[in-house]
Amino acid sequence: MQIPTSSTLTPTNPLYKRRQRFNRFMLVLSAAALLFGLFWLFWIILTLLVKGASALSFSLLTQPTPPPGVDGGLLNAIIGSFMMAGVGTLIGTPIGVLAGTYLAEFGQRGWLAPATRFLNDVLLSAPSIVIGLFIYAVHVAQVGHYSGWAGALALAILVIPVVVRSTDNMLQLVPNSLREAAAALGCPQWRIVIFISYRAARAGIITGVLLAVARISGETAPLLFTALNNQFMSLNMNGPLANLPVVIFQYAASPFEDWNRLAWAGAVLITLFVLGINILARTLFRNK
Repeated sequence: MQIPTSSTLTPTNPLYKRRQRFNRFMLVLSAAALLFGLFWLFWIILTLLVKGASALSFSLLTQPTPPPGVDGGLLNAIIGSFMMAGVGTLIGTPIGVLAGTYLAEFGQRGWLAPATRFLNDVLLSAPSIVIGLFIYAVHVAQVGHYSGWAGALALAILVIPVVVRSTDNMLQLVPNSLREAAAALGCPQWRIVIFISYRAARAGIITGVLLAVARISGETAPLLFTALNNQFMSLNMNGPLANLPVVIFQYAASPFEDWNRLAWAGAVLITLFVLGINILARTLFRNK
């Protein structure tokens, strides 16, 4: 059988026409799938803005969560979320960066690095509620009470695999010629990692950390089992601590209209925060 060449694939050739029809069909199918996904995305965002924008006010950022029938805001929940997300990021980021550094710089041989990457991928795709149940079993159930520290620890476990993956990938993109040139000048391995690899992959590593923060900002399930909630203003990390995801979950399911409005407003705040972090992360990555 003769294989058609470019000279035989003319517009009058049946094979050319068949390929052209198939190409058009796939383009239409891809465009339809794109429009289908964008339709639901814009519908969700539009509904969120329509129902949540009217509840945005200055008191939302200055007053704590109220009882039913009383005006209030989300100040304590916002502060609690920032505290737990900040502590979780501070705990998870160094562990993730160091683990990713080992995988990229020192794990070229042996079975430990491939096994670690596999386990990290499993942890990256694990449901967050499983992490919450794990922290509840090993910490909350042992101490006998919910706490902000338990919530921060659960969020830190969610941060680690994201930072490990981004650090590993970014360091592997650094050309080996840079490492070889530094080694030829007598630079020790730890200096090569700090002053060569880290500097070259700095933007990518920071992007991974920002994406990890964006991921944990809206996590509800782990905090239900660890930090729970607190209707009052509290900075005590050793007790139940208010946070935006759990407040949104509880207020959205309540029969009170004022609580429902606060839930929509909180959802808008989290959406804008996550959107801002993603834009910042992509901007940093694009510039480098």
